[in-house]
Amino acid sequence: MSRGDMAKPLLGHGSTEGDPSVTPASGRTIGVLGSGDFARSLAIRLVCSGFKVVVGSRNPKRKASLFPSAAEVTFQAEAVKKTDVIFVAVFREHYSTLCDLADVLAGKILVDVSNNTEINHHKESNAEYLASLFPACTVVKGFNVVSAWTLQSGARDGNKQVLICSNNQEAKRTVAEIAQVMGFTPVDMGCMSSASEIENIPLRLLPAWKIPIFLALGLFLCFFTYNLIRQVIHPFIREQKNKLYKIPIEVVNTTLPCVSYVMLSLVYLPGVLAACSQLYYGTKYRRFPDWLDQWLQHRKQIGLLSFFCAALHAVYSLCLPMRRSHRYLLIETAVKQAMEKKMNIWVEEEVWRMEIYISVGIIALGLLSLLAITSLPSIANSLNWREFSFVQSSLGFTALVVSTLHTLTYGWSRAFDENQYKFYLPPTYTLTLLVPCTVIIAKVIFSLPCIRHRLLRIRRGWEKGRYVKFVLPSATGEYSSGETSSNV
Repeated sequence: MSRGDMAKPLLGHGSTEGDPSVTPASGRTIGVLGSGDFARSLAIRLVCSGFKVVVGSRNPKRKASLFPSAAEVTFQAEAVKKTDVIFVAVFREHYSTLCDLADVLAGKILVDVSNNTEINHHKESNAEYLASLFPACTVVKGFNVVSAWTLQSGARDGNKQVLICSNNQEAKRTVAEIAQVMGFTPVDMGCMSSASEIENIPLRLLPAWKIPIFLALGLFLCFFTYNLIRQVIHPFIREQKNKLYKIPIEVVNTTLPCVSYVMLSLVYLPGVLAACSQLYYGTKYRRFPDWLDQWLQHRKQIGLLSFFCAALHAVYSLCLPMRRSHRYLLIETAVKQAMEKKMNIWVEEEVWRMEIYISVGIIALGLLSLLAITSLPSIANSLNWREFSFVQSSLGFTALVVSTLHTLTYGWSRAFDENQYKFYLPPTYTLTLLVPCTVIIAKVIFSLPCIRHRLLRIRRGWEKGRYVKFVLPSATGEYSSGETSSNV
């Protein structure tokens, strides 16, 4: 991206226009202590946003060529004297090297952008440690969740939020103005005690995905083992046939739709359990158990993993005819039919079953694709709450129903064929129907007028057993008060 593009922050200066209490931050001099990758990216972004930048380095002559020509690179003491807002872009271990500048730094605003290598590696946060070394300064924690790449490429290519915390409101306001001019969205996280939480954010690796990923892997291993027993081990023991070649493609392709189907049903099962809880207790204000609360919060990730497995299943299915083993089996079947002089092998029932099976599967994959697309923040933000709820709830439940039809047409009459029960184990698809059918039946029951009306009342604030006050006129014309249960 050219610097001309970088010079156009997404939020621009318009965010502070029209407010006489806000002084435009652009044009002021900003100091940067450090000459690493983040310091260089920060200096580039500040210069392109209209700031005057002074970089403090222990080796200014050697480091000057790494920074934009508009930035002044000088010694640390000289840089500190020329500005009141200084970004400290050095590691925590090097904070002590700045102690010689304590007198010059007095009264300055220090913006700590550092991170740790491990979560909660130190008892106190880096920002709190910096504040203890320089008590005469005002320390603000910020910009640590923004990468050097985002600074160079512009806020449009990364997370636009800049988390800020400090014990000084005026200092936070100053840093927030700088972030806005740079094209970012400042988010006030409170006082300095929040610094540890902010510093831990960049170190977390997909925290919201951990449980759904382990759930998907667990389901995959269970179904894969089950299919391995039925498709590979059973023919080897009973018929002495080597079916190991089925493992890479066929066994995996049989496992993926099972995982996708069950994961999709697990997206809507916690909603069913939550509705049952609200109906049982007659209130929406009773807190759900922690496990149910966590389950509800991970529905988006579970749904995306369901779509991922469904997409892989579609690709694997398209590749099935390409296998050499499949070609050998076709030739072998054709030779047998020729030797038996079978001229017409058309089976009307199987033809219709396969046509319906594939058609319904394509529709199910299309609905899952729509759900996945609308879960993206850029798409979700363009929808109002009713539209988003319709897509994720109504269309999502439709996707579950269509997936159930896809599974049933695959099974067709196979569930009643005793040859399908290998080692007395039922076909895999019959196992996958348990949870989805439970969800569908529960949804149908909740749609009954009597239950639906009661559930809507509860979600609008009605509570079972709640007493409400009422006022009745007495025989003398005066009004008397009383209580009655809301159940009456």
